[in-house]
Order: sequence, then structure tokens, then C-alpha cells
Amino acid sequence: MSLQDITLTLNGETVTKPAEPRTHLADFLREDHLLTGTHLGCEQGVCGACTLYVDGRPVRSCITFAAACDGAEVRSIEGFEADPLMARLRAAFTKHHGLQCGYCTPGMLATAYDIVRRLPDADETRIRAELSGNICRCTGYAGIVEAIRDVLANDPPQAALQPLTRKRRAATDNSSILATAVPTDEPAADLPLLDVTALADGVELTREIVLAAPAGKVWSVLSDIPAVVACIPGASLDGPVEDDIVRGRCVVALGPMRASFAGSARIKLDAAAQTGTVAGSGRDRLSRSSLDGVLNFALKAEGETASRLSLAMRYRLKGPLAQFGRPALVAEIADRILADVAANIAARASGQAAPAQPQALNGLALLVAALKRLLRLG
Repeated sequence: MSLQDITLTLNGETVTKPAEPRTHLADFLREDHLLTGTHLGCEQGVCGACTLYVDGRPVRSCITFAAACDGAEVRSIEGFEADPLMARLRAAFTKHHGLQCGYCTPGMLATAYDIVRRLPDADETRIRAELSGNICRCTGYAGIVEAIRDVLANDPPQAALQPLTRKRRAATDNSSILATAVPTDEPAADLPLLDVTALADGVELTREIVLAAPAGKVWSVLSDIPAVVACIPGASLDGPVEDDIVRGRCVVALGPMRASFAGSARIKLDAAAQTGTVAGSGRDRLSRSSLDGVLNFALKAEGETASRLSLAMRYRLKGPLAQFGRPALVAEIADRILADVAANIAARASGQAAPAQPQALNGLALLVAALKRLLRLG
């Protein structure tokens, strides 16, 4: 496989090294730059041991391609040696016995650093939620949580609490194909609209959900695309619907990590038959994962006060995040998401205010719940 030069600002210094396109950032740092403070655990983006910073945001370096970070600012645990806030976190981890074998510690410290900077008012519940993407086999987490609470309670310097710089990098000749790291609040990129024939080998999923609202009122919500998007956790539009084309994103949070699938979709609605089709593609640029899918839906009345929505979807998930795309898991997660979406649509159709949606879909909580259910069924 051919090599390409990758240039990074690594812990404050500009470095250039050749690497294969498939090389992950963790291997690039450990093998080519001898920065072994970045630890590899699961190598699937789940355990959090390899967490470091790319352009000011925490990422899983084991599922981030080095080539996708060409031109980025990368900061590994070694780059925090002289950082005053990290020094306070290290001291707190020692004071509260937040480490034993120490293998998870670099990733834990990186996540703790993000929590203190981003959430200065975080309580224990929020800290634990933010740490849910980092696994520790030794400590039971109590000491780690207390260490972070200690730092937050003892007034970190205001300079330390300023948000990390998250710069937008223009694509270069080397990175335009391999994708660059961008913050989640940038406009969604225009993607080629999906050719549905390309999904012949995709995974199929069918579901029916009953909504506690008349079909006519439900259709008035379904035909209002912004209203539907507002009912989906983590989803947002990047502009109005134009010529049946919608552009937007869906943000999925895995502990402190965020995957932002940005893309385009074509929507076709038949008001007379109360049916519709959505065909779209989305990409998470940092992990270079992609999701393509087609959704067909039909609405039927269930008496005068309820309605039934039939869904048939075919999808294909590629890239590092495809590990979470096993059909059984997707089906379980889809059921949980659809229950929330159905409740929100029914509330809007009945003239009630839909519950406030989180800024990101909590993928980790959905995944854990799905795994627990699958284990019970097994």
C-alpha cells in the first residue's frame, strides 16, 4: 500500500512522517513518534484508553485515521507535561487514589481535562455520565470521580476553564479525499445523493409503531420536515428544504466522544396515500465512518384517536463505527429511539409541547441498554 506524508502540529511542534492511509492515529504516535503515553486497549473506540486531543476536542485515536488529521493540531498526554490544569488533575488522581494499574489513566486524564474545562459546574452525576466512555478495570471509578470533583471545587484558574480552540481546517490535496476533522457546529457538507440501487447488499429493518394521535394530525407533523427533525434526539437542519432536498446532521455522543454525521437526503411525500421515502447519506469526517440508508414509511388510521406508522429501512454503515452496526444491536437501539420519536410526534400532533431533546443522541446509553436486553434474551 502506498505511503503519504502526514504533517501534524504534534504537542506544539510541526512534524512530518509518511504513513499508510489505513494507519490509525494511535499507531502513528506510538510507532512513528515513540509517544507511548497513548495506550491501546480495545482498539474499537470503546474503552477510552487512547483518548487524546485533535484540534481541541477529545477523540479516540484508535479509530481515527492519521491521514484524516493531516494539518491538525494533535495533543497527546505527553503534551500536557507543563499544563497547570493537568498538573492539578494528576495531583488529585494521586490524592484520591484514582489509579491502580494506570493503563486507563492517560485516557481518563484527557477526559477529566475536558470535563473541567467544559463543565465547571458538573456534579457527581454529570461527571459519571461524562466518564461513561472510559473503562477502568481496577478502581471502581469512585476515586476518579472524587479527583475531578476536587479540582472543580477548588476553583481552577479561569484561564484553564476557557474552551479549547477548535479550529476549522481547510481541505488540502492530501486531506480532501481522506476527510478532515471539523467541529460539530459547522454546516453540513453537500454529499452526492444516494443511489438506492447501491444498497442491494444493505441490512434491512422493519418496524411498526402506534401513535396516540389521529392519522390526519400525525401526517401534518410528518409532512413538516423541520417538525419531524425536532422530534429526533441529536438531529438538526442546516437550512430549509429545497427541491425535496434536506441537509443536516445527527450528533451521537459516546461518553465524551461525539460522532457528527452530516449529509444530505431526498424526501418524497405522497399526501393522498400518506406515504413517503427518505434516501440519504451521512459522513462523520473525523472517524471516516459513513451511513447510507433508505426509509419507506406509510401511515394508517387506527380508529379515530390513534394511528399506525409502518417503517421499512435498508442501510449500510461503513468505517470504524461499523462495529456498532450489528443488526441485532441496531434493531434494539432503533426500538428505543423510535419510542421517543413516536412520543414526540404524537405530542406535537396533539398540540402539546414535545419534550426538550438532548443536543446529542446518547449512543452509549442506548448501546448498553441494548446489550443488557440481548443478554437477557440469550
